[in-house]
Amino acid sequence: MGEFKGFLKYDRKKQDEADPRERIGNYDAFQHRFCNDEASEQGARCMDCGTPFCQTGTGVGKETVGCPIGNYIPEWNDLVHQGDFREAYRRLAETNNFPEFTGSVCPAPCESSCVLAINSEPVAIKGIERTIIDEAYEQDWVKPRKPKHRLGTRIAIIGSGPAGLTAADEMNSWGHDVDVYERDAKPGGLLRYGIPNMKLDKEVVERRISIMQAAGIRFICDVNVGSDVTYDTLDAEYDAVIVAVGARKQRDLKLEGRQSRDIQFAMDYLTEQTKYHFGEIDEPGVTAEGKHVIVIGGGDTGADCVAMALREDCKSVFQFNKYDRLPDEMKGNPFWPLEKQTFKLDYAHAEYQAKFGIEPRAYGVQTMGYDVDMIGDLKGVNTQVLGQESLSGMTLEERERYFKADLILLSIGFEGVESELPKAFNLHMEQNKIAADEDNYKTNRRKVFAAGDARRGQSLVVWAIKEGRGVAKAAHKFAVQNKMFHKTG
Repeated sequence: MGEFKGFLKYDRKKQDEADPRERIGNYDAFQHRFCNDEASEQGARCMDCGTPFCQTGTGVGKETVGCPIGNYIPEWNDLVHQGDFREAYRRLAETNNFPEFTGSVCPAPCESSCVLAINSEPVAIKGIERTIIDEAYEQDWVKPRKPKHRLGTRIAIIGSGPAGLTAADEMNSWGHDVDVYERDAKPGGLLRYGIPNMKLDKEVVERRISIMQAAGIRFICDVNVGSDVTYDTLDAEYDAVIVAVGARKQRDLKLEGRQSRDIQFAMDYLTEQTKYHFGEIDEPGVTAEGKHVIVIGGGDTGADCVAMALREDCKSVFQFNKYDRLPDEMKGNPFWPLEKQTFKLDYAHAEYQAKFGIEPRAYGVQTMGYDVDMIGDLKGVNTQVLGQESLSGMTLEERERYFKADLILLSIGFEGVESELPKAFNLHMEQNKIAADEDNYKTNRRKVFAAGDARRGQSLVVWAIKEGRGVAKAAHKFAVQNKMFHKTG
């Protein structure tokens, strides 16, 4: 545990952030690590729970209780409290291949399920994790995981998001020769292209990729497996194939006027903007500059669109949320160990409020139709108020609201795996996901395994890491046994 009764002595501290009014002028990462003394004090707040729910890692519907990868959270909280960051990093690295990713973008279900969160502020677990890994890099403790010897087996991994990278890191460390195929120009998947730089600095992604390359992992980019490389080729050249392509088929909202070029998918917008910012394309096909923007969808991707549009100097942004606004305060947490259902400002909403004086979300709103002229230019969007609080005392006409818009970004989630690769590989599908055994990640093709969002659907980075570690064990066992069979046979 941390300091005896430390949770009574010290308050929870938030990580320092750049001023919202200033940071919208650049794409730099806005959040900073704790200094070591701050992290030590926050670690002191961790108490000796009888059952540390923070490391439970249980799925409850679409939500998560605790850390799915089983991080030894109370242990490294205590080690940080004692000032032993090196040992804290060693324990963190035992369960988490990429703490720099989770420490930046994970929504931290571990904090929601902290026992302190029942009636107080939880331990700043995510901030402590971020500080441990940043300190480890600064002290040069993070080294390539080179195997002691090679097994003579070859593994192909399709997709370089967190699940694919985790599987590659694990299997390479056990002695397999690992090739990671990526259809984009650079590896990282949505870590690189789908999350804005201000939320996850791409130098952090580059740094980890370089370490993995130094360990012997080969990244083969600009290759679309299924068309550029066939299943038969991979089957002949590799002892096992892991499909970790994510669930990137975006959900559409097909209403009248959808054909307008001014209605685009949110992830396409974010990806193009990131590629443009880093010089991978000459100019983006979609821009929010000088436009009135509507983001349909109340999740994290929609918030990222708000932040990106602000940096492009848009005229305005509204983010539609079909639910009512949550209350500002709540006594205790009746939802524990799930997240407390109270109002909060995401980083993007705080930025918009700092510039325009209001937050950009419109609550209890459902899109009814796009207003598009004869030549396909977007003029606005027709909506209807649905939220129960908003409906009180309103006439039918008052429930209808028109928003002016030059650009609409659809951010209403993902439907599953894009169909090209599963069709090319003749993989069985269930509910738009690649069908694979729960225990061994095996698909209907003999050498092919599936993991991550491609197998379980859209989820958190921590679940992708858990999937990557699990599929690596299954593919390792298969490849080694298969190799031994052919030698003895």
